[in-house]
Formats: sequence, C-alpha cells, structure tokens
Amino acid sequence: MSHALPLTPLDTFVSAVRRALPVLPAMAVIALLGLEHAPGTEGGATPADAMSGLLVVLCAVRLLRGRLRPLSGTAALIVGLPVIGIAVAAADAASPGAGLAGLGRYLQIFVLVPAAVLLSVRDRADFRLLAWSFIALALWQGAVGVHQYATGTGATYMGEDIRAVGTFGPTDVMGMATVVSFGLVCAVALALGPSTAPGGQGAPRSWGRSVAVVCAVALSLPLALSFSRGAWIATAVTCGTQLALAGARRAVKAGAAVAAAAVILVGGLGVGTAMLQERINSITQVADAPDQSVVDRYTMWAAAVDMWRRHPLTGVGLKGFPGHRDGHASLALSSGSEVGGAGEAYHRQPLLSPHNMYLLVLGEQGLIGLLALAGSWLALLVCALRGLVRVRRTPSGLDCALVACGLLVWQLTDFVYADIGGPSTVLTGLVLGLAAWWALLDPTSTTAPVYASAATPAPAEGATAR
Repeated sequence: MSHALPLTPLDTFVSAVRRALPVLPAMAVIALLGLEHAPGTEGGATPADAMSGLLVVLCAVRLLRGRLRPLSGTAALIVGLPVIGIAVAAADAASPGAGLAGLGRYLQIFVLVPAAVLLSVRDRADFRLLAWSFIALALWQGAVGVHQYATGTGATYMGEDIRAVGTFGPTDVMGMATVVSFGLVCAVALALGPSTAPGGQGAPRSWGRSVAVVCAVALSLPLALSFSRGAWIATAVTCGTQLALAGARRAVKAGAAVAAAAVILVGGLGVGTAMLQERINSITQVADAPDQSVVDRYTMWAAAVDMWRRHPLTGVGLKGFPGHRDGHASLALSSGSEVGGAGEAYHRQPLLSPHNMYLLVLGEQGLIGLLALAGSWLALLVCALRGLVRVRRTPSGLDCALVACGLLVWQLTDFVYADIGGPSTVLTGLVLGLAAWWALLDPTSTTAPVYASAATPAPAEGATAR
C-alpha cells in the first residue's frame, strides 16, 4: 500500500500560485502601482497601464484557446454600453490623434480592463484575493504617505511639504487618497462579512476579520493626511452605506470601532492639527466662502455645462475640454494649481479638466456619451445591490457583496469631485471589473466554473459561478 507524501512548503506555494494564476495579472497591476513614479511623467503610460494591457491580452488568449463562451447577452450589453458614446465622441474629436488617444484610454478603463477582470475571476476566493491586494497596496502607499507627513517630505500644502501623496508625487495628489480609500473600503467590507482568511477558500478563520479591522483603522490615518476632501466625502458615504447594508448589529460594532479610531487618531496621535481642522471646516464653506480651489472647480463645471449646451448630443469630442475651456470659462478661473514638494520644484499646473467625471463626459461626449456610460454604471449598481439582497441569507458571500457595492459606490461618489487622470486611474478599471463580476454573475453559487466551454452544454440558469 502506497502512502501519499506530505506536502512541502514549496508544493504548497506552487499549488497556491497555480490556483491564483488567472488573477495574477490583475494582482500585478495593483502591485506595479506601488512603484515610485518619476517626476514630470504625468499623463503618459505607466507600467501598471502596460500590465493592464497584458491582462486583457492574456484573458483573450485564454478564451480563444479554451473555446470558452465569455458573457451572456445582458452582461455583454452592460459592459459594452459605454462603447457607443466613446466611439461617437472619438469621431467628433478635434484631431484624429486626440480621438485615438481618448478612445484608447476610455476603452481601457471602462470596457476592456473591467471585462478582463470579470472574465478572470472564477470564484469568491479569487475575488477576496484581489480585495486583499487592494488593502496591501493601500497599506504600502499609506505608510509612505504618513512618513512624508512626519518628515516634511510630502507635497506642498499651505506652504509646508506635509501633504501625504505616497509614491504618486504632487502632480497626482488624489492618487494615494484613492488607493487608501479603496483599501479602507475593502477592509471595512471584509470586517463586516464572514470570518475568512486573506485569499482563503471559504474556511472561516476569526483572525481574518480581526486583520481587516486593524487595516481599516490603520488606513484612516493616511486618508486624513491626504487632505483630500473628495476622498473623505466618498469614503464616509461608502462606509455608511456598507454599515447600513450589513445590518444593525454589525453597524453598532463598527461604529464603536470608528469612534475608538477617532479618539486614537485625534487625541492620542495629535492628528487634529489646525490645517486638518481647517480643511474639514472648508467642506461646509463651499457655498458661503469657498477657497480658490473650489472657485476654480465651480468655474470649470460651468464651462463643461456650457460646452454641452453648445453641443448637446455629442459634446466637443474626446480630449476636447482643454482646448475649449477658455472659450467657456469665466474670468474667475485661476491660471492653475500650485504644485511642489515630494521631489518636485514648485510650479503651477494648468487646470485641464473639470474635476467632475459626469460633467467631463457631458461636455466631451454629450448626452449620448453620458447616458451610455452612466447607464452602464447604474445597471452595475442595481445588479450588485440585488445580488447583495440575495446573499443576505447566506452570509458566506456577504463580504464579497459589500466589497463590490462599496467600491462602486465610492467610485461613483468620487466622480462628483474627480475625473480620470494619473497613474491611479487604472484602478478604476479593476474596481468596475470586480463590481461587474459580482453584479452580473449568480451570487448563489460558490464553486462552479465561470466559463462555459463551447464544446460542452452551458450551465443551467442560476448555476453560473460565484
């Protein structure tokens, strides 16, 4: 009688890598965002962007080699809906070069990368693995940001180099805030869900939730030191939504943890500095006594709306906002925002977008583009919430539901104050892909394969993977 040899650590590692192989390219995209970005390279492609392209190619190769049936008609319609407005706006761009550049970027972020993530995630274990990858990146960027604040090596804010920006530099001050917010939202969701280990197959482990709670509390500090009002608002709205969706009992426990974290941060660590308090107070002064950054934002919002009024159906074309800005903006718009610190000399950065994704799409793509893009996002949100309701009685999937709904709510809320741009933009594609996986696949199954081979019968309705 033969006996199986015990698994060695190497065997275990190889098995884990093979198990995670389909989502490794997506994890690599997240990991590459931890690299330091060289000054003066804003606006160009990054290693993470290149890796996202490889993710799309590998996904396509896997589908072709396995003769796999990718998406249902409904899923393909929702994921591919933004193509309509993007293609029309690209054809209406001021120049072919601008149209092609805008077309590639929009397809990358809102169609191709989300579809590749949707088709690469096979089950909840893969989903949780990506969620923990978001948290790991957030912890790294947050640690860099806290060090910048403590040592005075961050981006310039009110004359001092204290703004936490992580490795993204002062030209992308929202980069670290976005990454940390995504990590915090994932941590809160995993803490509110069932006890699962990072990347686990579903076997409950009490320390999984404990780690998530610690991560959520730790990430609150760099988020505060980012001085990003938009990220604060989006995170508050999202975490409040997650608590409401998780149930009253979990909401009370999480509220106590938030209160304890606030006491530690403000009282124990002295985070409540005068600058931070002033930044918080400025949120309520956007109408009565707005600062120049808020005035600039209102002015650019008005300019985007005016562009839409002149071109209501198709807008001014992709990449057209900068060229049309001065013809539609009032004299209240300043010459640019102040940028400096974190390794860069002081300079003024021109304001080339309205810092509102909905108005940017409305101005450049018109009603056709906005209805197509926002319609896709709204459909994902509705389907994701429906999936959450269906798994409330099977809490093993509640954490995945809260991650998907939380990330989507955060992104759609933040789009009121921000738009795409900078190295962290590629994360938007991953977020939409994770939300699409949860929203468009059956949340009642945990282990069935995602794909149906063209050579085998398709699974019965309701048996698609989760």
